[in-house]
Amino acid sequence: MTVEIVVDQLRRRVPGGIGTYARGLLQGLTAIHQPDVTLLAGRGPDLHLGYPLRTSPLPSRVLTRAWDRGLCGRAHGDVVHAVSTAAPYPRGTPVVVVVHDTAWRSFPDAYPPRGRRWHEAALQRAMARAAAIVTPSDIGLDRQVVIPEGSDHLPPPDADATRRLLDDLGVTTPYLLTVSTLEPRKNLVRLMDAYQRALSALPERWPLVVAGAAGWGPSVAPVPGVTLAGPVPPAVLAALYAGARCLVYVPLLEGWGLPPVEAMRAGTPVVASPMPSTGGAALEVDPRDVDAIAAALLTAAGDEAVRSELVAAGRERTRDLTWATTARRHVDLWSELA
Repeated sequence: MTVEIVVDQLRRRVPGGIGTYARGLLQGLTAIHQPDVTLLAGRGPDLHLGYPLRTSPLPSRVLTRAWDRGLCGRAHGDVVHAVSTAAPYPRGTPVVVVVHDTAWRSFPDAYPPRGRRWHEAALQRAMARAAAIVTPSDIGLDRQVVIPEGSDHLPPPDADATRRLLDDLGVTTPYLLTVSTLEPRKNLVRLMDAYQRALSALPERWPLVVAGAAGWGPSVAPVPGVTLAGPVPPAVLAALYAGARCLVYVPLLEGWGLPPVEAMRAGTPVVASPMPSTGGAALEVDPRDVDAIAAALLTAAGDEAVRSELVAAGRERTRDLTWATTARRHVDLWSELA
């Protein structure tokens, strides 16, 4: 069996969680010695992912629009696996499409109008044409195959580079952390409001470090005590998790939620809005309740007994969330379809 995996998401300016899933899946396939894989992406340099890459003559955005119109050419595998709903549907070849969430339906104002239209149209194409739809949790779609994602994709922490980054940011004390793309559905305005309410009650005036690239929508203006670190390399991100008093991650909706399990695997307490990845191992809050976020932040950052419980629960939660396990589930599905 040969599988062609569409990884064009990795050409995007901000690959986001979908990009992390794509890299994690390939990491898992390598771990279980699944060699019969080729990759497909739009025009650009080699992505250096350890598998042969077939590059389209079209740049990414043009390639996606061609797929939207049914222009895709022939497949180069027994199965095509698209890491998002940006997918080709070559005739005669089963296509698996990953739908990470349907948040644009629940929170339309958190998406630009053009983005909402594209996501809905792409989902409808997947529902009509895909042989199977993979989701990281049960999101209520027909023919979905639920495959949880991994948590073991970050490299060892780079403590020296992280210390330099924090020094450059003026962070010289313990800190709180959030990790997300800076865009409306990540709920950063409410989070910063909650942090401001909690700041005077913290054991010390610990800063809140925000790690992540800018997305769409209004720019995020930090309030006093909040430091925008921007996008950081994976080894620095691993060290930021390991050094944080807690991770606070309260998006409006997540189909899975990678930052909480990344933090849990690093032994860091987590405050999070309800999402599938946490599995009851986070201090859970309503993302629209600023006072509840503030109270949970104080507990996770300052209550040592609760912190110890959260660390233990997080390690237990992530023990079996490996990309090798995720990859095996994918291979089983591809084998059935091929």
